[in-house]
Amino acid sequence: MEKRKILVINMGSTSSQVAYCENTDIIAQREWAHKSEELKSLETVDDIVAFRKKLVLQFLEENNLKVSEMNAIAARGVGTFGSYRHGAYLLTPEVGADARAGGGHQGLMSSTVIADELSQQYKIPAYLYDVVPVDEIYDIARVSGIPNHRRKAGSHTLNGRAVAMKTAAKLGIKYEEGTFIVCHMGGGVGTMCHHKGRIVETYSAEEGSFTPERAGRVPADVMRKVYSDRSLTPKDIRQILNVNVGLYGHLGTNDCREVEKMIANGDKKALLVYQAMAYQLSANIGAISTAVNGKVDAIILTGGVAHSKMMTGWITERVSFIAPVHIVPGAMEVEALAGGITRVLNGEEAVNDYEEVKRPHTLFENC
Repeated sequence: MEKRKILVINMGSTSSQVAYCENTDIIAQREWAHKSEELKSLETVDDIVAFRKKLVLQFLEENNLKVSEMNAIAARGVGTFGSYRHGAYLLTPEVGADARAGGGHQGLMSSTVIADELSQQYKIPAYLYDVVPVDEIYDIARVSGIPNHRRKAGSHTLNGRAVAMKTAAKLGIKYEEGTFIVCHMGGGVGTMCHHKGRIVETYSAEEGSFTPERAGRVPADVMRKVYSDRSLTPKDIRQILNVNVGLYGHLGTNDCREVEKMIANGDKKALLVYQAMAYQLSANIGAISTAVNGKVDAIILTGGVAHSKMMTGWITERVSFIAPVHIVPGAMEVEALAGGITRVLNGEEAVNDYEEVKRPHTLFENC
């Protein structure tokens, strides 16, 4: 097999990860953990991109690597929130511009913009792979309670598909023939139902449980109260709805290890809040199982929070009646990005059409 040199850029909500891979083999890799205060102080797109790009360039210098020698760049990013399919998209200047204009998740935006800038500078192809807003859900799941406002899907597609494929192989079944519920638990949380190779239902961090640093599902009356309060500035509203939220808002930290130390020291509030997060995550898993009538081959708990035996233990206790629970801590995102783009470069996997993203599409005519 021809050796493909791939620079992987994977910026998350609480971390930055850069790697150099040869095909699916990780040759060099580095990850930086960021404090919430550090990231929340970056107010403009230029601030965010400059902060994260500096880390990419630092990684290249530390490992004596040159972008010009790469065959491709693989990014876990996003261009615009439309109707994506799983798989690869060529990262063009149009995609990069859409990412800058779209705002949203600063990690995904910066991954996209940095990869685009390096691609243009060094004239090598860059790709997005398994982006967050993959939208393959059933038509019945698109209908919201407000006419002309359809529900959109989005979740941690990249790691979700990777761990589902890994678990399928472990069970001796094909990913394309199995049904898996994946709960990715990190700074953000996403719950996905994978059925016969498609992600047929998702609960994003905005629809489901609160997370270490996100509010999760917010009652409509709370939103009305906040936005109708004329004494609040836009900055005040951002603090209420986006900054002082999740574990961080309740307990002053987004680090589950610190929360567990608080619990060990007898902090009853920390115990209640942490149990509440486990309860809500369990409820997400239970609810999403109805998309496939409860016929599930495996439930998979993954992401950084899956290292917490306390959290996974509470969730397993509540959901194991649905299907066996598999714990896959951390994330396989670097391997998934490198593997996907290796297949693209080898002609084994087609590249999706970005023009389709901005046009709503239906993958399932029957519900």
